[in-house]
Amino acid sequence: MRSILFELGPIKVHGYGLMIAIGVVLAFMIAEARAPKKKLDAERIWPLGIWCAVGGFLGAKVLYVITEYKELFAGRMTFRDVLYGFVVYGGIIGGILAGFLYCKVKKLSFLKYFDIVMPSIALAQGFGRVGCFLAGCCYGKRTDAWYGMEFNHSVYHNMIGVKVIPTQLIMSVANFVHFFLLVWIANKALKAGKDGVVAGCYLLFYSIGRFFIEFLRDDPRGGVGGLSTSQFISLFIFAAGVGMVLFFGLRKNKIQNAEG
Repeated sequence: MRSILFELGPIKVHGYGLMIAIGVVLAFMIAEARAPKKKLDAERIWPLGIWCAVGGFLGAKVLYVITEYKELFAGRMTFRDVLYGFVVYGGIIGGILAGFLYCKVKKLSFLKYFDIVMPSIALAQGFGRVGCFLAGCCYGKRTDAWYGMEFNHSVYHNMIGVKVIPTQLIMSVANFVHFFLLVWIANKALKAGKDGVVAGCYLLFYSIGRFFIEFLRDDPRGGVGGLSTSQFISLFIFAAGVGMVLFFGLRKNKIQNAEG
């Protein structure tokens, strides 16, 4: 697709970076606007977002290096590969840990801010996958079907001109739907006073979608016992999501019943 969207003199604006930037800014603008509904300090959203962004960047980079360590130590990876390589699950885990640390330092309710931010993360991921499409990465398997697409640019040069499943667009649409679904759930959870349910739903839904989309993916990445790295991690994220939804949902109900 178009790695460089346009140029302003010596400045080259890359599609991937621009989509990431748009997604992050919109995500935290929306989280900031939604914060007062949950009686949270909207001024905390941007500092929290910066912590999460830094933690997410580091987590995505670290997990990428871990999954590709064989290629790295064998000398088959260049510095450019390491520079541009990320694993989304590492970003999610790193961002959550950084957010937890921020809330701990500032003595804030982690679960409340966790719930308010996660729908926005799904939105940012939707834009990020558009960036993947423009960069020609995270593509699907080769196909001759009508929906297959050829990339005239890709970080993987051997895939240029090859007709593949546009899994980036599938994931992008799924993430946008995920965002609206989580906002709807958040409104229901807010009325019921169930902190932690929205975040649990994010982990639950994302892990399911990511597990199944991996069957259509075909870009170079590590694996564990026949599963891709992301599928393997999805099993644990799914379990964590189910546990959170059940624990926080049922716990609030029990408290309400006891008070009633």
